[in-house]
Amino acid sequence: MISSRPPTVWIDDSHAIVRRGMAACLQQADFVVRGESAALSPEPAINDLDVLVFEYAGPTLRRAVRLVDTHGTRLVATVREVTEQAVREMVDAGVSAILPHRTLTADTLVTGLRSVVAGNVALPADMLSRLLLHVTQTSHLGPAGLNTRERSVLRLLADGMDTRGIAEDLCFSERTVKNVVHDVLTKLNCRTRAQAVAVATREGVI
Repeated sequence: MISSRPPTVWIDDSHAIVRRGMAACLQQADFVVRGESAALSPEPAINDLDVLVFEYAGPTLRRAVRLVDTHGTRLVATVREVTEQAVREMVDAGVSAILPHRTLTADTLVTGLRSVVAGNVALPADMLSRLLLHVTQTSHLGPAGLNTRERSVLRLLADGMDTRGIAEDLCFSERTVKNVVHDVLTKLNCRTRAQAVAVATREGVI
């Protein structure tokens, strides 16, 4: 998804003033805001859209997942009430970043979306514990199930590093890092990097 063109984003929120505020922050950070909606109405134009920012709700989450299916658009959810169930549902659905309204600032919004556009996840540290409480249906993979390289990459993911940072730290190419991450997700039966970090931490792999 990394490209020379400015990243494109669609903003969905039930409050117009919140939408306009996020749009202004992102436009100042060189994002192109394609449009806005409330509860995904009007329906976002997904073609060539890098990021869909939407306000979390059960039905909205399901609609957002269906909309971006096969398009490669990344999902970023804003959350008014952070609960274990909400975090579990979003991570399991493949949401790349979760931004609580109580801590949402111009900096956290821009930083979170830039991380997502770079192919990473943006999950607040205090949410990781919620994920560890989630007993997923993933494999119970012990430390021997991942090789040294895979565990090294996982540790750096847990530290919040992006693909480029991991590549520089381990002296790998970015392609190699992406391949390792793919292998880790497959072995742990996870859809997202956030899930993989949570499962690996719970299982004692990292």
